[in-house]
Amino acid sequence: MSTVVRPVKDGDFFAWLDLYAKYAEFYHTELTDQRALVLWSWLTDPDHEEEGYVAVDGDRIVGLANVREFARPLEGDRGLYLDDLFVVDDQRGKGVGHQLIAAVRSLAEERRLGVVQWITATDNADAQRVYDSVANKTGWVTYEIDLASAQNAESA
Repeated sequence: MSTVVRPVKDGDFFAWLDLYAKYAEFYHTELTDQRALVLWSWLTDPDHEEEGYVAVDGDRIVGLANVREFARPLEGDRGLYLDDLFVVDDQRGKGVGHQLIAAVRSLAEERRLGVVQWITATDNADAQRVYDSVANKTGWVTYEIDLASAQNAESA
């Protein structure tokens, strides 16, 4: 079979959920039903900024990519941010990740966006090998303020 990348559609929910749950598990993140349903509602809402794509091999969803546009003030343009990228274990090393990234790049090119960006965990060496073959590692360091954890600690 040949793998095709396409936007998510309503009938994809359970197969998509299985992959997204594995993605969350990989990053040691609890995926509650509420979180999954919120994200799915975003992905299937044509007016929401988050968009979902899946890699399909025959009838089987074997990968996913979730993206959103963002403003780039210094450049005076917009970019595409790759929030989530995941490929099922038995399809890794078969080009599915490359295919998903190529589809995201094509989407950004069609929209005449200035950049495609994403992050990954520093210990995710397998993903970094793929990413190093299609993109340039930047010198930026990522910071975050985890407001949800801070609020939970304050209320405890």
